[in-house]
Amino acid sequence: MIDQQVSLRGGAARLPVRPRTGRFLVLAAVFICAACGLVYELELVALASYLIGDSVTQASVVLSVMVFAMGIGSLLAKRLCGCAAVGFGLVEAALALIGGTSALVLYASFAWLGESRHALVGFSLAIGILIGAEIPLLMTLIQRVDRQDAGGAVADLFAADYVGALVGGLAFPFLLLPMMGQLTGALFTGAVNAAAGGALVLWVFRRDLGTRARWLLIGVNVTVIALLATATVLVDDFERAARRAVYGDGVRVAVQTEVQEVVLTGEGRDSLELYLDGRLRVSSRDEYRYHEALVHPAMEGPRARVLILGGGDGLAAREVLRYPDVESVVVVELDPAVTRLARTDPALSGLNGHAYDDPRLTAVPGDAFTWLRATRGRYDVVVSDLPDPGITASTKLYSAEFYGLVVEALEPRGRVVVHAGPLSSRPETYWTVEASMRAAGLATRPYRVDGRLTGFDAGPDRATGASEAPHDWGFVLGAPHAVGRLRIGPGAPALRSLGERELLAAGRSAERVRLRGVPPSTLVHPRYWEEP
Repeated sequence: MIDQQVSLRGGAARLPVRPRTGRFLVLAAVFICAACGLVYELELVALASYLIGDSVTQASVVLSVMVFAMGIGSLLAKRLCGCAAVGFGLVEAALALIGGTSALVLYASFAWLGESRHALVGFSLAIGILIGAEIPLLMTLIQRVDRQDAGGAVADLFAADYVGALVGGLAFPFLLLPMMGQLTGALFTGAVNAAAGGALVLWVFRRDLGTRARWLLIGVNVTVIALLATATVLVDDFERAARRAVYGDGVRVAVQTEVQEVVLTGEGRDSLELYLDGRLRVSSRDEYRYHEALVHPAMEGPRARVLILGGGDGLAAREVLRYPDVESVVVVELDPAVTRLARTDPALSGLNGHAYDDPRLTAVPGDAFTWLRATRGRYDVVVSDLPDPGITASTKLYSAEFYGLVVEALEPRGRVVVHAGPLSSRPETYWTVEASMRAAGLATRPYRVDGRLTGFDAGPDRATGASEAPHDWGFVLGAPHAVGRLRIGPGAPALRSLGERELLAAGRSAERVRLRGVPPSTLVHPRYWEEP
């Protein structure tokens, strides 16, 4: 889609239909091709955000490269205006093949090569060039169908183009993605694209085609649709092979929910792993170190009513429920599929100690920010076990405004603990979390715990080596009053990895590398970015 006027040339076409009907069919093709083009754009943005992370950066890369490439495509299309019908047919066939298979190739490069940035830029450039070539060619064709003035032709074409973009933009999240998924949805879109472009040229403009040109277009379009159909048939096998390449051979559960992709691998206490959108969120090899450090320092003091934000896997709840004087626990989890899996999967429910069977626990589906704005409850302890702050979708959950809502939900003597990402590898992100908590009026006590065995909550781009993976977890304990020293409170259960000495060392370790003058993150000025 490009806002420009194109000089029009060419004689009247010999049409098998009346000019008014031919004009309608050209505009219908514009509508369909525009819808397909926007689906390709959104599919690239969505898949890149999942595979690489940081949706703001990926959307900026895709859209800026694509718009630049559309300008190049418009210039290149001038060479094809003399044979506009054949040129348009070949452009749509190429766009259908490249756009339709883009999701497959991106996911394959991620699964088997470990990164997909170069493929993302390449597809953005190629698709943008082909989309940019559409309008000049269509302008030539519609002028040959109906000799209306140039201004009227431009208005009609762009009206059909923009309405088609609206339909494609709405169809992607509400129809294609939930019903077909990204891979099949892109292949289906490519097939529709090829059929629309080929039908327009081979029927409406067939009298303008020579025999060789006609058979060339028929052969190209049949080949493209056959390739897309074959890929659609094999897409399930491809997904299974790609998942094995990413997650290993132990994949037991793989579900695409309305929120994210949920993958569970392994079965035993030493092999269970939970991935959300390609990020390792739970590993049974070291999760106890993380959850003990997250929960128990905050439980020193009043703890009758506990709120857990995130933590749908039930592992933070497991630690909270080990205290007999806890009266109620509320878990607010965005994705109900995660809590359902934590409740029903034998391995995961065994790991979380069957926390969801405890009558003291209540699971609430919803966004933590929205839920906090609506709640009137007050809690002694708030445990923030949310996705990494470097993920764009989580940025608001680490903002000063969010912590202001947490303060409103805390009892006067209450405490909040926040998972703030690895301090060793992302110190600026960690200290931004701490600054945001202080900006909301919380006194803070930072600490970090070593002994991390896996890339827990690491980004999905596997191009980084194991030596670059984080080796610690960073936490911040906060309260509306002075926090005092870090300690394990009386009545705490026996812990496997954390004691008073380890906790004091964790606090000193964080303070030694404190960054001064770090500004807080707010909703209007987010300061978290996932590192490349």
